[in-house]
Amino acid sequence: MNLAAKDIRHNLGRFSLTAVGIGLLLMIVMGMGGIYRGLIEDATLLTDRIGADLWVVQRDTRGPFAEVSRVPANLLHRVAAVPGVAGAREFVYHTVQREHGGEPLRIAVLGLSWPADKGQWVPLLAGRPLAQNHFEMIADKTLGLRLGERVRLGKETYTVVGISTNMLSSSGDGIGLVTVADAQAIQFDVPGEAVRLEREARAARGQRSELGARQPALIEQAFQPAASISAIARPQISAVMVRVAPGARVEEVAATISAWGDVSVHTRQEQNALLLKGPVEKSRKQLGLFRFLLTVIATVIMALILYTLTLDKLHAIALLKLIGAPNRVILGMILQQALALGVLGYGIAYLLGQKVFPNFPRRVILTNDDLAQLALIVLGISILSSLLGIWRAMRVQPNEALS
Repeated sequence: MNLAAKDIRHNLGRFSLTAVGIGLLLMIVMGMGGIYRGLIEDATLLTDRIGADLWVVQRDTRGPFAEVSRVPANLLHRVAAVPGVAGAREFVYHTVQREHGGEPLRIAVLGLSWPADKGQWVPLLAGRPLAQNHFEMIADKTLGLRLGERVRLGKETYTVVGISTNMLSSSGDGIGLVTVADAQAIQFDVPGEAVRLEREARAARGQRSELGARQPALIEQAFQPAASISAIARPQISAVMVRVAPGARVEEVAATISAWGDVSVHTRQEQNALLLKGPVEKSRKQLGLFRFLLTVIATVIMALILYTLTLDKLHAIALLKLIGAPNRVILGMILQQALALGVLGYGIAYLLGQKVFPNFPRRVILTNDDLAQLALIVLGISILSSLLGIWRAMRVQPNEALS
């Protein structure tokens, strides 16, 4: 006869409600761990999937994901000429928030270096990669856009030709992929009145200069679009991605480019480390702290519940001692109840999590290692929380059964 099982059946309602409560608490602990993993995955997703060996960014910056980086567009050709470089691509990345369908739409815009990169590496649920240099977009499914839907960004309208999955920025925003030219057009878009005022300011500066007085024809050029004025540089890009040729050493190529005074170079591993220690570091620590606190709370709650269950059967424990039952029988009963509570709570947490976690706004990634680690933690919690009940049971005297 198993005393723990009989006692559970006797208090089935209370035990079931307790198991559900513990399960909900463990589900939150499990979710915190999953959000932590998802945060790391989202932070390093682009650098891992793009597959660049080196990132060439603005001097003394940590790259386009951690902070603003601006490099001239012609840097692409300088990098491509370095010995050991198999290929170089432009990279433009920024976040915009617009209104679409009466709702705010926040997009992390990623520019693809057309025509070398059309987004073939992007995991697609539907649609296709980009097929032309302008006005097409691949949108992540979290943006809520449909295939073929048209989205106005800046002065142009873009058609969604592909729906991607798990393409998120480190802040959890869905990524929209367009060409570099379109990404720059979106980034540097200004209202028409601002363009007119800038042209008037150019003309005014020219009229005040001696060169403008000697060559009035130059003043007329001030009213032309900025792209057609040779003295104005092309829009800057965020970074240049470098693919090192087979057989070449990444360190040697990085050292050559790092010698230039206007740029810094980061390897893929360094870029990932900068991301994890920079933009997501505080979030990681906060999630870890919450997870630890919830684990402590779960331990305290289970200990109090088992202590209460032990108090309810003090008379029965005293009677068992009076008839000569060894202490191991009583210890086993309390410990088995604690383990049953932990196992049921863990099972409820896992089953509910499979239904609830996909609806979270941030990705929740549950790995087998994390689940096994949490199972061991729950096992430890169950044993630890049973100690309070065991301590109280050991203090019961057999003669209390006669009172």
